[in-house]
Amino acid sequence: MAKTLVFLEHHEGVVQKGSLGVLAKAAQTGGDVAGIVIGSGVRAAAEGVGGTVWVADDERLAAPLPQPRVDVIAKLVRDEGYENVLFGQSVLAADVAAGLAARLGAGLNWGLVDFDGERGRAPALQDTVVVDVGWSTPVRIGVFRAGALDPADLAAAPDVREAVVELEDFSSAAEMVEQAHAEQQGPSIEDADVIVAGGRGLGEPEKFALAEDLAQALGGAVAATRAVVDAGWYPYSAQVGQTGKTVSPRLYVALGISGAIQHKVGMQGSNVIVSINKDPNAPIFEYSDLGVVGDLHEIVPKLVELVRARRS
Repeated sequence: MAKTLVFLEHHEGVVQKGSLGVLAKAAQTGGDVAGIVIGSGVRAAAEGVGGTVWVADDERLAAPLPQPRVDVIAKLVRDEGYENVLFGQSVLAADVAAGLAARLGAGLNWGLVDFDGERGRAPALQDTVVVDVGWSTPVRIGVFRAGALDPADLAAAPDVREAVVELEDFSSAAEMVEQAHAEQQGPSIEDADVIVAGGRGLGEPEKFALAEDLAQALGGAVAATRAVVDAGWYPYSAQVGQTGKTVSPRLYVALGISGAIQHKVGMQGSNVIVSINKDPNAPIFEYSDLGVVGDLHEIVPKLVELVRARRS
């Protein structure tokens, strides 16, 4: 059985849902699986995962910079003989995975949705097909598509091990001078059970208040299409679609979204899809469970009132 290492990304001491989903998938392969938590003051996060987890706890790793993490993982892979290194998709994971592939001369497959220990599966051709993917190098590196996997309780006692931290000189050349934190109310779109997404049909950025009001009433999160993000109406962190995030909430409400294939691939795994659009021929109605043809500027405020009244 192959030996697999999973990069466990964390934020404010909490291991991210996407990373835990990758760890659960790796555990299903039946091989020797371990996670790794890297940072400063992260031992508690590592101990809360369960199973075998390497921890690299060092003040020099406090900033979320990729190169020091590449140093730690590369040494561990070489010393312990790991054959697979898996990541959940994120900006940091992308940098670390790419740097690790270059350092180890390893193959890197992106956008995975499944893995059996030696081969993976990934969507292709704008998600119209799913293909088998493989590696021709001794070390296999894979990045899983965001939202593709659900975390599961590993039901294993914690086995926390110390990872050696030896940094290359060039890894200390970059210094993080400022870190911006986006203000976020409610759950992230990756974790939310309910998502209200807005498209160009909202008309103007100020009208995103409609989506925010409905999301707040439903206890959900706000998402956006690429067109909206490109126009500067909403931050990239909320983008759903082929070049954004993949989500699978219980309820996905689409406001003024036409339903291009690039957006569909990011939310088609939602349990129930409700769409409101004034265009009766909008493609999104083809894969919606409930479609409402009408002016969202009139419908959404009334819907918010009804939801709040029902919840009260």
